[in-house]
Amino acid sequence: MNDTQGIRISKLMAERGLCSRREADGYIERGLVFVNGQRVTQLGTRAEADAVISLAPEAKATQARQATILLHKPMSYVSGQAEDGHLPAVTLISAKTQAAGDHQRFQPAHLKGLAPAGRLDIDSTGLLVLTQDGRVARQLIGDDSDVEKEYLVRVDGQLDAKGLALLNHGLELDGKKLRPAQVAWANPEQLRFVLKEGRKRQIRRMCELVGLKVTGLKRVRIGRVRLGDLPVGQWRFLRPNENF
Repeated sequence: MNDTQGIRISKLMAERGLCSRREADGYIERGLVFVNGQRVTQLGTRAEADAVISLAPEAKATQARQATILLHKPMSYVSGQAEDGHLPAVTLISAKTQAAGDHQRFQPAHLKGLAPAGRLDIDSTGLLVLTQDGRVARQLIGDDSDVEKEYLVRVDGQLDAKGLALLNHGLELDGKKLRPAQVAWANPEQLRFVLKEGRKRQIRRMCELVGLKVTGLKRVRIGRVRLGDLPVGQWRFLRPNENF
């Protein structure tokens, strides 16, 4: 380990999914990180790319207490900070709105640092993930995230085979090509989109490019986790046997 060569330990930890970089700095300051068996307490310390990094039991216990929440977001709520008089989705998280039969009791501490892992437009509904866990956030919205998001999209307009092919691959937004998608008719009125990216208002803008108008959009799955029968405006904890 040294201060001038190698890679910042916090960056290595985030890349390996141990925690977020911000959390890593906190653990380092508290002396809860070990590199090649040595305790690290100095922020900015660097190590080789293949260094063995581990967390102290206290840090692992902290992570185990971090909540990840699945919310069925209604329309008119924004995913993140309040804007234009619209409330953020996190304001829906309370004991009163917790889904019946959830496996864990809500505590006010679950709201501390709770933030959306991704966005869902104000006029869209469906599955929104909020988490205290930097590992989950990075998995879902990190630059290298490969997690699928599935949507049911109600549209008006005519779509021919060429337009459908373009929705799957070939469109670009803001001068940048979109990653390949999976788009097919779910029924005569709805398309099913499966994406691995989430640019702002991406689906609506994709549909506009092929002459369609979106009249309803609902996210039904993120990775292996489905919205299921969770009622609109209610939420539940991610279950111990679930992962994205």
